[in-house]
Amino acid sequence: MSDATNPTSAAAAAKISQLLPLELVDKCIGSRIWVVMKSEKEFVGKLLGFDDYVKASARLILPLPSPADMVLEDVTEYEPTPDGRKSTKIDQILLNGNNICMVGWSGGGGRVEVP
Repeated sequence: MSDATNPTSAAAAAKISQLLPLELVDKCIGSRIWVVMKSEKEFVGKLLGFDDYVKASARLILPLPSPADMVLEDVTEYEPTPDGRKSTKIDQILLNGNNICMVGWSGGGGRVEVP
């Protein structure tokens, strides 16, 4: 039976496509991730945890997920400067979710390279 007609493969694909953003972040705990901040600073480190606080919107009855605050360890901070990119090593950091623009990770648990 091909993957296209295999009901098990179709169910697995449907389940993966229905992951919520915080479920995907939860699967990354213990992995190295790359976080880009609104300030253009970037952080690469091991995700220790995050909060999953939800807030209610004034216009909607349903709660909307807030950006997750994240705790990273063994962190390298990359900051753009007029002279190029400056990197700083940090043991541990708490990143405010309201300032996070994008998160990336290595699916295989390998090393995350900053472009």
